[in-house]
Amino acid sequence: MTYVVTGILAFLAYLYLAAGSGTLLGAWSGAELVAGAITGVAAGIAGGKLLFPAGNFRMLNPRRWILFLLYLFGPFFLGMARANLDVAWRVITGRIRPGIVMVGPGLESDLAVTLLANSITLTPGTLTVEADDKGALYVHWIYVQDETPSVEQVCGSFASWARRIAE
Repeated sequence: MTYVVTGILAFLAYLYLAAGSGTLLGAWSGAELVAGAITGVAAGIAGGKLLFPAGNFRMLNPRRWILFLLYLFGPFFLGMARANLDVAWRVITGRIRPGIVMVGPGLESDLAVTLLANSITLTPGTLTVEADDKGALYVHWIYVQDETPSVEQVCGSFASWARRIAE
């Protein structure tokens, strides 16, 4: 069931994107419908278990999507802006102390860990190198302040937002 729901959502997203500019409902060609169906099946197979583990459809809740959008345009955007300025300052001054640190955000779902790891990676100055089976993340950090940093030192409020959105 999870594969079917994910596939349908991907198919609908494809049809929306293929509709053309300015219209929500366009006339799709047969080739576009076939390409959308193939894309939907591939997305269903690839992402079904990540988005909907064990038939849990909590990510279909509109509240979670609103929270995700608030996160993207709020804390994530501000975190990226701050990190860009910090990296620019470090490049100009040469004050870097790179290293790999481990943080354990305590997230339970794979989707929350994936959301946090991607948020860390997209933020300049940090790169998620690995995530272990227990949810701990290994992060390459441009300026290691502490050998055992807190979650807030490495990723700010991203972990609490990932928990709110995906768990």
